[in-house]
Amino acid sequence: MAYKFITLETKDSVSVLTLNRPEANNALSRALSLELIDALTTADASEETSVLIITGAGKAFCAGVDLAELNDDSSVLTDEGLGTESPLSVAMRSCKKPIIGAVNGAAVTGGFELALGCDFLYASEHARFADTHVRVGILPGWGLSQKLSRLIGLGRAKELSLSGNFVSAQDALRLGLVNKVCPADELMTETLAIAKQIAESESAMVTAYKSLIDDGYDSPFGEALKLEDERSTRWAQEVDYSVMAERLAQLRSRASKQR
Repeated sequence: MAYKFITLETKDSVSVLTLNRPEANNALSRALSLELIDALTTADASEETSVLIITGAGKAFCAGVDLAELNDDSSVLTDEGLGTESPLSVAMRSCKKPIIGAVNGAAVTGGFELALGCDFLYASEHARFADTHVRVGILPGWGLSQKLSRLIGLGRAKELSLSGNFVSAQDALRLGLVNKVCPADELMTETLAIAKQIAESESAMVTAYKSLIDDGYDSPFGEALKLEDERSTRWAQEVDYSVMAERLAQLRSRASKQR
């Protein structure tokens, strides 16, 4: 697929997907969403990609669903468009490889949901987050009402969502929404650096560990421990132990540089 509203660049096992409608604050039109689905699916299936990054062009990360398009076509919020089981939501959830959000600016409502669909977030100092569903008059459909409370606590999530207030990058860091806040001109450098560190490990190992964390988090704690035991035992039977000495030597060398 030729892309008009996003760009996809892959280098050093990292694919960068950039929402490219800066004139509309990267709002999620149907066309952009279809391109993003294709790019996610393509990168996830590519042997050249181990880690994905999603960011936005211009001053915004993503302004959410394109309200101008929604005004003309309410089916944008149906399952066939941008609803609860929309192809974009499914593509984000089913991506086997890690997705890092590089939040360069405002992430609002559906854009906030897109950010929360990533495995973790780095943010520019100019990033801001807001859940304005209650002010727009629609309910979230991509999990924001459940994910946010699990990330920052029930009371804080209710305050943020029911008020529709914006949260700054530094407050998002304090709340645990983002892992790191960077100067604007260093955001992609920092995000690419952590992505490349993740990509240094065997891709199959990374995807297996991501899946274990995600599946366990969705389960009661006791069941999650059983799941870890089952998968760990199965994985141990398939490990190539002949490369373990070399990996341990590399690990010791890396550890000495991180002191």
